[in-house]
Amino acid sequence: MNIKKLISDNKGFIVLMLGMAVVRGALADYYTVPTSSMYPTILEGDRVICDRIAYDVKLPFTDVVLKHVADPQRGDVVTFISPEDGVRLVKRLVAIPGDVVEMHDEKLFINGKAATYEPALSKGADHLTPAREYPGQQLVFKESLGSLQHEMIVMPDREAMRSFGPVKVPEGEYLMLGDNRDNSRDSRYIGLVKRELITGQVKRLMYSLNGDQYYLPRLDRFGAKI
Repeated sequence: MNIKKLISDNKGFIVLMLGMAVVRGALADYYTVPTSSMYPTILEGDRVICDRIAYDVKLPFTDVVLKHVADPQRGDVVTFISPEDGVRLVKRLVAIPGDVVEMHDEKLFINGKAATYEPALSKGADHLTPAREYPGQQLVFKESLGSLQHEMIVMPDREAMRSFGPVKVPEGEYLMLGDNRDNSRDSRYIGLVKRELITGQVKRLMYSLNGDQYYLPRLDRFGAKI
């Protein structure tokens, strides 16, 4: 096979593939969420769009930061590489450098101020942890603490780490928690996350397929903000 001729005959396709790889590596990425750790905000089968230059411009396919763009903020939903095993995760950023954070019986405290919790109406069974994974009681609350305002789930019957700290977040590190608070392997278990491990911010979905319903599309989640 003539490699040069093969490349010459497919230059357009090769350039397109390389361009897409660079875009995914440096500008924006997308991937399907495989777990329920961010219910009710992000569901299994959601394909999220990750803005890779929301915080830092990095050398493609590396963690080398070329330029800082903005600082991550409390309440941001971010993707990052787990310091535990190198797996890419998506969680909510809860505490920034300098914060003193603690949790007592599921209630979050940041810099001595307690979050408030109001019962929230469930958006339906599709927004709760699938029964095949957890058949017990699930309670939905709105957690509010300054800019940190979002819905979250607690599971009273499930064993989980509901108390920790106080912990002061060091410079250059961040504390992450899942919105599905009792069903998330987050900073309580894997530790704080260094800034260079944060790979982007998630603000919007691309589309969503329901694996428990023969992969039917969740049309209301196509292009939806989170």
